[in-house]
Amino acid sequence: MAFIDPPRHIAWWLRIGLWAAKRVTGRDLLVGRLLAWAPKAALSSGIMEALVEHGHGAFNARLLQLVRMQVSYAAACPFCVDMNGAGHDRQGISPDEVEALQGRRAAETVTSFTLRERLALGYARKLTETPLKFAPADVEILKPHFTEHEIVVLATTAAQVNYWTRLIQALGVPPAGFSDPV
Repeated sequence: MAFIDPPRHIAWWLRIGLWAAKRVTGRDLLVGRLLAWAPKAALSSGIMEALVEHGHGAFNARLLQLVRMQVSYAAACPFCVDMNGAGHDRQGISPDEVEALQGRRAAETVTSFTLRERLALGYARKLTETPLKFAPADVEILKPHFTEHEIVVLATTAAQVNYWTRLIQALGVPPAGFSDPV
């Protein structure tokens, strides 16, 4: 159970957002109901989530799911691991790759990761470290392999998951069962 209870009364416009989130995820998300205590935070969080990139062209959904999973494991967020890891096999993410994301294997030893994936995962891990320390060289290593647009998508994807990992853990939100067998 979460550290606090949701409010008893939720604004009608937030109930519409919760309904939409349930349609998309198939779950009644506790974090959304808890955010109803701060409607502006709920609205801004919902907008951020609705506008996140999901992959296109060479920047595919598998790569973005790997990044989301990497941040979830690096931040040790059970809810986020559950949500972002669900359906990983449909993206062709193997058990060996999951072990690397968990830190139980060196990513360099998993031959199925492409160079772009290895670079993106390293960047995501760096964005999740505390304290956050970035140097120009950390982005320069990406430039031969990613466009500027793709670097921004990598950064915003990792930052978005970091936002959720910290919020969800701060409120004590448990996993929602995304990875449970159907």
